[in-house]
Amino acid sequence: MFVRRAATLAILVAAASLTAVAGPTGTGGATAVTPPPGPIAAPPMGWNSWNRFGCDIDENLIKATADALVSSGLREAGYTYVNIDDCWMASTRDAQGRLQPHPTRFPGGIKALADYVHARGLKLGIYESAGTATCQGLPGSLDHETVDAQTFASWEVDYLKYDNCNHQNRPDAERYRAMGEALRATGRSIVYSICNWGLADPWLFGPTVGGVAWRTTGDISDSWGSVTSILDQQAGLEVFARKGFYNDPDMLEVGNGGMTQAEYTAHFSLWALLSSPMLLGNDLRSMSASTLSIVANRDVLAVNQDWGGSQGRRVADFGETEVWAKPMSDGSAAVVLFNRTGAPATVATTAAGVGIGGSSQYTVKDLWSKATSTSAGAISATVPAHGVVMYRVTRAGSLAAPPASGTLQVGDMSWLASSNGWGPVERDRSNGEQGAGDGGPISVGGTTFAKGIGAHADSAVHVFLGRACRTFSTRVGVDAESGGNGSVRFAVYGDGRLLGHTVVKGGGQAPTTLAVSTGGYLALELRATDARDSIDYDHADWGSPTLVCGGSGAGSFASDRAWSSSTNGWGSAERDQSNGEQLTSDGGVQAVNGAFYPKGIGVHAAADLAIGVAGCSRFTAVAGIDAETAGRGSAVFSLVADGTTVYTSPTVTAASPVLVDVDVAGRTTLRLVVADAGDGKDYDHADWADARLLC
Repeated sequence: MFVRRAATLAILVAAASLTAVAGPTGTGGATAVTPPPGPIAAPPMGWNSWNRFGCDIDENLIKATADALVSSGLREAGYTYVNIDDCWMASTRDAQGRLQPHPTRFPGGIKALADYVHARGLKLGIYESAGTATCQGLPGSLDHETVDAQTFASWEVDYLKYDNCNHQNRPDAERYRAMGEALRATGRSIVYSICNWGLADPWLFGPTVGGVAWRTTGDISDSWGSVTSILDQQAGLEVFARKGFYNDPDMLEVGNGGMTQAEYTAHFSLWALLSSPMLLGNDLRSMSASTLSIVANRDVLAVNQDWGGSQGRRVADFGETEVWAKPMSDGSAAVVLFNRTGAPATVATTAAGVGIGGSSQYTVKDLWSKATSTSAGAISATVPAHGVVMYRVTRAGSLAAPPASGTLQVGDMSWLASSNGWGPVERDRSNGEQGAGDGGPISVGGTTFAKGIGAHADSAVHVFLGRACRTFSTRVGVDAESGGNGSVRFAVYGDGRLLGHTVVKGGGQAPTTLAVSTGGYLALELRATDARDSIDYDHADWGSPTLVCGGSGAGSFASDRAWSSSTNGWGSAERDQSNGEQLTSDGGVQAVNGAFYPKGIGVHAAADLAIGVAGCSRFTAVAGIDAETAGRGSAVFSLVADGTTVYTSPTVTAASPVLVDVDVAGRTTLRLVVADAGDGKDYDHADWADARLLC
């Protein structure tokens, strides 16, 4: 049995941690995996008319821009969308209620324009609003979603920017879901970009209504103040981006004349690192060589288009200088050293601080100058005023020794690096005040921990694993010394990849269990961030942070591997999302008792799927009932290896997930089985969250 989408959305938005994921494109076994349906595999790249032209548009401009994308070489660099913003349409619908193109600006019609763009190997985008009128007062799509989606599909439109003007105070998710469902019903693959300025936390509902990108701020303008203001608002949103689903800090202003070359370079570099849609907003017909040199930088664009498990995020904030980093799929890290000041400044970090510590040497490539150097771990540069230096850093030396086998407390281990928002990170005591060792016993919501880490947001602890540890588990929350104050989100990263995160934890709340699979990772990062309000009182505790080490090898996500068979009690088994409803790929990010996982397998009892595990030694996962059931449902999880049951869980409820760690050495096929726990299979939405093999 399934839970209706409206109820599911209300539950997860209340938890303030809803998002969704797209299917994988990687491989984990001998056979490549075909991803489930999804509109995009990487942030869209192209051009939009609004920033430079506003309403001063016509079909000749769109055609000339398409031609310029080709002649400039930008199409080959990856820019494929030509998007028409507001003011393309007539002021009234036709007699059948259909949108019409403006008769003098677009006399040839949108279908003919789409044909022109498609003939050049490009795609056409269009604009509408989820209201009674667009922002410029033209007909909106509210209550016309079905006919408008069908119209766009008949015109062979490839991209829809859906705005938020004149919304009549109708519920946000309801309006955006109506268009998302209408687009899907057309059968045409149309990228659905939610231009949801003014909405509360659109990253929570955007993916559930079909959006693949959602605006995180108001409109950008061609000024340094606008760019830095929008950048500041991205910190803390990184956990809501997933492969195929992206935070959108708005379009690019590079080349529009309001900023310096250094400022445009910084703007472009940071937007690339954020995995933002890369939509140019300048006049491509008269683009200068200096502007082209920025927007055509293949090394920087490669950072944007690559998905290594997390969008770029701020990893160090020194006030007027900052460090931002993004993991890359080849194990390297992209790093931006950022200087907000009006004079050159030295900005420094380390390889450990950006998530790739533990090597004796690193290769450092400057993505703008193209110079390559080596480092023992220090990453530093003199950064120009209002500018950046952007590197790609790769391990190139011998690795440190891995931890010993056994069950280890992170607080007892050596750390590669640590940072803290107030005073030092403390071992086995709370953060306390400014001095080292001035905290008290670690206490969260009435639970005291003898072992743990006391920190203060924003904070990070980096530990070397050497691909030798299988699982990590902890109980997290705000320390009692903050009283009822403080608000913190906890996240765990492996080699920079987001493995799991929590809801926002407040002072006085009971601890939340956060467990992840760590097989195959070289470095672990424990990060506590403020809840995008302030760091006051954000005393963040990691209670009993425990690693189980022993065995080595590369890690492989079960959701990335080929499945030899799959049956499911409701709908289809889902990769990297919950079971959702009946349709394929209609689930949300897996949510298990206050913890959220970007990778995993979502099923519904009775479920049985088989995965090849030849050459693998361990299977690990968090087995739980997904939060989309509103606390209902119970199930029993089993693992059957070559016909022999090697693991059976106790009855699992929404409040009692279990950490699975099972030996599969010498086995060929592993079946992941979920059965009803004896009370009926209604609401048995079961997650094999963060399911991973050590091979």
